[in-house]
Parts: sequence; structure tokens; C-alpha cells
Amino acid sequence: MDTAQKLALWANQILEISCFGQHYEHDIYAQDRYQKLQDIGMEMLALADGVDVAELEPLRGTVLSSPTPFAVADCTIFDDNGRLALIKRADNGLWATPGGALEVGETSAEGAAREFHEETGMMCEIIKLAGVFDSRLWGGKSRHHLYQFVFMGKLVDDREMGNGSHKHEVLDVAWFAEDELPLAEMDPNHVGRVPMIIAIWRGENRPFFDQ
Repeated sequence: MDTAQKLALWANQILEISCFGQHYEHDIYAQDRYQKLQDIGMEMLALADGVDVAELEPLRGTVLSSPTPFAVADCTIFDDNGRLALIKRADNGLWATPGGALEVGETSAEGAAREFHEETGMMCEIIKLAGVFDSRLWGGKSRHHLYQFVFMGKLVDDREMGNGSHKHEVLDVAWFAEDELPLAEMDPNHVGRVPMIIAIWRGENRPFFDQ
């Protein structure tokens, strides 16, 4: 991890300690100290992210008060020619596998299929789990600690390719053969994972999890 990633991780750990302290400690003096600890964590997170701490203030009572990592799901789909579907993200202009945050009330597999449809316009059926990845260990640039569930599926309908409901999040949708992967223009969090997932798809590796 680079310096910014380490700083973001430490900030998240401080915010977690603050969250648990504010929830379980009822002494008013302890509450005040945990509040100050949260302030420090937010300032560290803003520094790591290169933003003003005021931009994070709306997240104080929701996102930054979560005591656990966030769950997200990605969907890897190969066509009949062995090409992988990737999206070009609007937030950073880099290629990635379709995916996003899971919603309350859905399974992780349902969330992966939903995200694939929203971002690509195509429909898929989830077949199996490729792995669970810790964002801290795979070059993730998110300000939050993520658990990333990566699923494999099969394409059901590609007639609406490029016409997903969340087009504002996606600049482009395309299929890539293994020797055509845009690794130099791929989101850092996906560069190491995609070749591993291709090997799992071929049956050369077993589903992965960080230890």
C-alpha cells in the first residue's frame, strides 16, 4: 500500500474504534473523547483522499459510522469467444469489471447480477463465486475498507449492451480477449484480480480468498 492507502486504513480503524466507543460507552467524558477521535479519523481520511474535511461531513452519521467493512460485488462474464466484459468507469476513466455496493435485502449474487445489468444493460445468470477479495490487499483506492465478492456468470441477453440504467457511471462497455486486456488503463483494484479470475474461469485455480 502507498502512503495514502495506509493513511486511509488507519483513519478507518480510528473511525471504527470511535464508532464502537460511542455505541457502548455511556460516560459523557468518554463520549466526548470518542467524538474527538472521530474528528481525527475524518481529518486523516480527508487528507488521504485529497479533499476538504467538510466534504466528508455529510457522511459522519451514516457511512463513516459503520463499524464494519462494506460489502460490494463484481460480476465477471465471458462470452462464447472467451472475451471478458469490462466497463470504463466515469469517476476515473479506467476499465473495471462491472460491480458496486450491495443493497439491504438482496443476496451477494443478486447484487452482482443487478450491478452488471445496471452498468452494461445486459442480462446475466450467476453461476459461481470466483472469490472474496480484501480491498486493502489489491490496490484499492476507495476511502473505505471493502470486502469484494467476485462472481462468475453466463450471458443471457446482450441486446441492450451499453444501455444500462446507470449510464452516468459508465463511459463505455466492451468485450476484451485475454491478450487484449487494457491493463495499463485498468482500475488498480482490478489489475491483479482479473488474470486470477481468468485462471479460475479456465479451471486452473480454485476460488480465492485472502488469508
